[in-house]
Amino acid sequence: MTAAAPRPLVVVGDVLLDQDIDGEATRLAPDAPAPVVDVAVDRSRPGGAGLAAVLAARQGREVVLVTALGDDTASQTVRNALTPGVKLVELPLDGTLPVKTRIRAGGRPLVRVDRGGGTPGNPGPDALAALRDARAVLVADYGRGTAAALRQQLGAAARRVPLVWDPHPGGEQPVPGARLATPSAAEARALLGSARHALSGDADSLHAHGGRGARLAERWRAAAVAVTLGERGAVLALPHSENPMYVPAPHRAQGDPCGAGDCFAATVAGALADGALPEEAVQLAVAEAAEFVTAGGAGNPALWDLPGGPGTRPTEPRRPADAHALAEAVRARGGTVVATGGCFDLLHAGHVGLLQNARRIGDCLIVCVNSDASVGRLKGPGRPINPVADRIRVLSGLGCVDAIAVFDEDTPEPLLRQLRPDVWVKGGDYSADALPETAVLRDWGGRALVLPYLDGRSTTELARRAALGPHPSTQPATSPLHPRQCQ
Repeated sequence: MTAAAPRPLVVVGDVLLDQDIDGEATRLAPDAPAPVVDVAVDRSRPGGAGLAAVLAARQGREVVLVTALGDDTASQTVRNALTPGVKLVELPLDGTLPVKTRIRAGGRPLVRVDRGGGTPGNPGPDALAALRDARAVLVADYGRGTAAALRQQLGAAARRVPLVWDPHPGGEQPVPGARLATPSAAEARALLGSARHALSGDADSLHAHGGRGARLAERWRAAAVAVTLGERGAVLALPHSENPMYVPAPHRAQGDPCGAGDCFAATVAGALADGALPEEAVQLAVAEAAEFVTAGGAGNPALWDLPGGPGTRPTEPRRPADAHALAEAVRARGGTVVATGGCFDLLHAGHVGLLQNARRIGDCLIVCVNSDASVGRLKGPGRPINPVADRIRVLSGLGCVDAIAVFDEDTPEPLLRQLRPDVWVKGGDYSADALPETAVLRDWGGRALVLPYLDGRSTTELARRAALGPHPSTQPATSPLHPRQCQ
């Protein structure tokens, strides 16, 4: 019996043709004080819903793009660029596809030229069938009419599957029941009619952004609204709530932000399609958007110059790098490799403080984690409390952790000989010379450091208190534990 085909993520919205004309400007025109750009590169690519569909397809999932295209050259360029990574379902377009052209010199925008535009026609049976068969729906609304043409069907889809709506001030309001709406901070202001307050000191606070998100969620009857804040991350707000969740970016992304909103929305929609909670989806989307901007945004040629066309190579969600490859790469560019290790069975404040401080010492932090068998030998019956897969997942969620390596021995020494870190960090109250790893690191010129550790925090103590139940005294012990107990 043939297995049923996986249900696709359906992207509904307005496609644009984005053009980047890059060159150098070293002189002014003789007839006007305007720079003359000597063109070096002229690239065209799908934008709007087309970019969102390509980014969703690069996650390794089946994607259907429902959009309006015409008989003009720009529409044909989009068709060619999307094939074969995205399945197209077309609405007729009365007019021409919008074209947005950025002219840049030295990587800096000089001017943007917009031209073209048309009106989508009525959806056909293929568009209606695509929405009926969707696993999840992403509406990339750029205010050009595609979402309006399918509004009734989108409302029905929101009652069946997760629906994400990326809104536009000139477009449609999200349909009631949308799982998540993703306006930018500027869009949220404009949608609430409060753009005039954009420069006031309080209007840019996280609380203010969360308040706007909550009001929009109430107005739209959406389950949640994520207000994207660029390099600051995002704020996730629920209707009738005064306590939004702030998701900071894992690092300050310096690069071309063009398309970052589409990357955020595509990642959120994919995560919700896979069963993630909105909180989990937003955290993943913030990290993916930061990586996207750092890599050059929508203008990054690697996004499009793939064998067989865009969307043919799936990408996995961001996760810590391979420890050995990371160590080699950091050393190759003259950086400092920092490593630390332990069981990390119940991650507590002592662990987090140690890891954050260790990351500040160098250019990357690799965490060496005892395997389940190793923990059992060191800690005895009943340990570990959490299996190694869970311990890795928890550590992976910390922004200060760049890579994780598991070792099965009683000590990390064999693994350290492979990684050859420049600095080995432990937490405790003894000297670095007393660390058993110190002698190993001397073989390649590495050194060991001991960082202060929070007294009284240990997995053993947490497990003991949990087993005993509530106790009148909730304060940690005042005497420091042996350093190895804290791991």
